[in-house]
Amino acid sequence: MSNQTSVTEFLLLGVTDIQELNPILFAIFFTIYFVNITGNGAILMIVILDPRLHSPMYFFLGNLACLDICFSSVTVPKMLENLLSTSKAISFLGCITQLHFFHFLGSTEAMLLPVMAFDRFVAICRPLHYPVIMNHQLCVHMTVTIWIMGFLHALLHSVMTSRLSFCGPNHVHHFFCDVKPLLDLACGNTELNLWLLNTVTGTIALTPFFLTFLSYFYIITYLLLKTRSCTMLHKALSTCASHFMVVFLFYAPVLFIYIRPTSGSSLDQDRIIAIMYSVVTPALNPLIYTLRNKEVRNALDKKVRRLF
Repeated sequence: MSNQTSVTEFLLLGVTDIQELNPILFAIFFTIYFVNITGNGAILMIVILDPRLHSPMYFFLGNLACLDICFSSVTVPKMLENLLSTSKAISFLGCITQLHFFHFLGSTEAMLLPVMAFDRFVAICRPLHYPVIMNHQLCVHMTVTIWIMGFLHALLHSVMTSRLSFCGPNHVHHFFCDVKPLLDLACGNTELNLWLLNTVTGTIALTPFFLTFLSYFYIITYLLLKTRSCTMLHKALSTCASHFMVVFLFYAPVLFIYIRPTSGSSLDQDRIIAIMYSVVTPALNPLIYTLRNKEVRNALDKKVRRLF
């Protein structure tokens, strides 16, 4: 990861240029981050400790909770520190490391969502074959595969970005180190980096989104054609509703940022959208699952009663 750069650190300009808003934003983002850590931590604990939740659906839900905690922890603590600090510096290595883990965890979550959709497809459309198809070995293999693919995808961007020359201004117009803002600061040719960002990251985002959409299309078609009971139809659709909400909240802002042409992008707009999928969405996921999932809600109630 050698590079020809004279820049040893970057300055993260943060969420806003209005300094008076920083204490208010700190309180808001700290509360959201606390909800994220507490909610996803509770889901992760319940999935591990409650034997009744040792099924593929909750195995993947536990992975999602773990990803949400780690994903937001890559950016939010540094953002909170910068909101109260006059020094907004991050070292070159720290910046590349943040970029790597942001794309690693983000792309892993993007690939986990279609796996969760496939699990619901098999459970609803092939209920008799569900235990055979979604066996423990397959679930572990799929999970390990997407984690490895996410790591390799992030490694590509971190290595390619670290090899660029940074010889001019070091002010990053963002609250964390991402590929697009860093490419704006690079001195050399960034065409290959932009092509990789649009092609590889675009594929990582679009393919899982398409597969997830396809799974739900088959589920809805199957239920409308095969299910005559309104109660069963409502129950099946309700099971998928929480997952569909998570999919929409995650993919919508990601696709908007990484599929959109760079020439038409706005840095302020990118920052607002990045807050949605890196700060807000991870905190909403546990609320969506606990409020709409009866089994998770009951398991959580029992754990709380035991504590008190």
